[in-house]
Amino acid sequence: MTKKRADWRDYDWRLIRGEPVPVEMNHALDEVLVRRVGSGERQPTLRFWDRQGPEIVLGRFQSVRNEVQVENTDADGIAVNRRITGGGAMFVEPENAVTYSIYAPPELVKGMGFADSYAFLDEWVIEGLRSLGIDAWYEPINDITSSGGKIGGAAQARRHGAVLHHVTMAYDMAPESLPRYLRIGQEKLSDKGITSANRRVGPLRLQTRMERLDIIEHLINTFRERHGLRDGQLHPDEIAEAEELVRTRFATDEWKFLLP
Repeated sequence: MTKKRADWRDYDWRLIRGEPVPVEMNHALDEVLVRRVGSGERQPTLRFWDRQGPEIVLGRFQSVRNEVQVENTDADGIAVNRRITGGGAMFVEPENAVTYSIYAPPELVKGMGFADSYAFLDEWVIEGLRSLGIDAWYEPINDITSSGGKIGGAAQARRHGAVLHHVTMAYDMAPESLPRYLRIGQEKLSDKGITSANRRVGPLRLQTRMERLDIIEHLINTFRERHGLRDGQLHPDEIAEAEELVRTRFATDEWKFLLP
C-alpha cells in the first residue's frame, strides 16, 4: 500500500520572527536550521528574515564578475553575499524587502519535482496576498507575480535531509540602484529606462498601502490559520553555530568569490 504524502498539519510548525542581524548571518542560519530540521533536532520552521544593512546576494552557482559591479558595491559599502540555494542575483535593502525561509521535512514534498514543490510551498503566501486584495499567482518556475507586476521569487535546496525554501518579495524598490550594482540590472534597463523596470515589478507597498511589518504579520496569521504555527525562537546553540559558520565560511572571500 502506498504511503500517503505528508500534510502540513502533520507537523508542529514553529515561527522565528527575525531580529535584524548582519547580512551573512541570515545565510548561515539557513544552513544551520535546514540541518537541524533534517536531523530531527528542530521542528519544521518558518523564519522571517531581517537585515542590518543592504546586500547583493548571489545564487549558489553565479559568478561575481558576471553579476556584480564590484567597484560600485565596494565604493558604497554594499555587502556581496552568496546563498546556499540557486537562483539569480538580487539587490536587497532591509526596509524594501520581505524575506522568509521554510525548513521542511522532505516527506512534505515527496514525489514532487522542483516546479510542483515551488507551487505547493508558495500556496499559503499566494492566499495571504490575495486576501490583501492583490491579484497574485505562482508563475513557474519560481516567481510570485500579480496583475500589478512581479512581486518576488523563490529559491530552494534539498540538503541535510530537509528542504529549504525561501522567498524574497519586493516591499518597495529603488530601481535606480539596479544598474549601479547589478550587471543584469544594467542590461535589462539599458534600452528600456528606469520607468520600465518599475512597471515590471509590483512592490507590496504600492499594491496594499500597508506598512511592511503589518504585511508580515498578516502572512504569519495566514500560515497559522492554514497550517498551524506556534511561536518559537532561535536556540543559543543554533546562534553560536551560525556565528561560527559566518566566521569560517559565509563572511570569507573563498565563499563569496567561489565563482569569481
